[in-house]
Amino acid sequence: MRYQGKKAVVTGGTHGMGRAVVDKLVEGGAEVLLTGRTTEKAEGVKAHVIASDAANLDDVVRLGREVRERLGDIDLLFVNVGYATLHEAHEVTEDDYDRTFDVNTKGAFFTAQQLAPLIREGGSIVFTTSIAQTGGAKGMSVYSGAKAAVRSFGRSFAAELAPRNIRVNVVSPGFIDTPSMGVTGVPQEVLDAFKQEGDEITPLKRHGTMDEVADAVLFLAFDATFTTGADLAVDGGLGQGLSV
Repeated sequence: MRYQGKKAVVTGGTHGMGRAVVDKLVEGGAEVLLTGRTTEKAEGVKAHVIASDAANLDDVVRLGREVRERLGDIDLLFVNVGYATLHEAHEVTEDDYDRTFDVNTKGAFFTAQQLAPLIREGGSIVFTTSIAQTGGAKGMSVYSGAKAAVRSFGRSFAAELAPRNIRVNVVSPGFIDTPSMGVTGVPQEVLDAFKQEGDEITPLKRHGTMDEVADAVLFLAFDATFTTGADLAVDGGLGQGLSV
């Protein structure tokens, strides 16, 4: 089995892209610990399941203890926390701003900080960012800024962990076919329009699948052994400046 003997932590692993990574790891024989704000969606998964809110630093510190006790050293940390709303800049409230940065930025940073000491030599961290961090996106100014910060974290952690031969990379999805499309609190008609726009503006004229993102994550995690500090776009060409 491809991942036999490997140990991995996947935050945000109860659904969507995180769950796709968990399923591939478990199928490949890895021992996995996953987190989610709630755990109902993870029932039946052959993995350790922890309820943890990335925006709550006490939860993040507790996660570090849980991982040490249940897994010991690990080979992969997939930092896959995300929160987004579709609000134009003039509509953004302080609560919107704080929640977006608490989850996407503070949560990602401190999760990596707390779990980095547990990663074995030769292991890796993969952060989820977004192609939104590469350019302007209407209605996503705060989210874009938060994910741009995570991209920067990837570079800094890569530099700091290189002496331990730990690679750190980021994966930047575009429009991916998940139930929520990665946004919270959006009426169905707005979500449908958002999906349609994604197909229209993506050069490959479709959404990506959760499995396609998972394959990219696992490539960075285990196969790209001379790659660190990189940003792998899984976006159908959307953020690559293609003229089609």
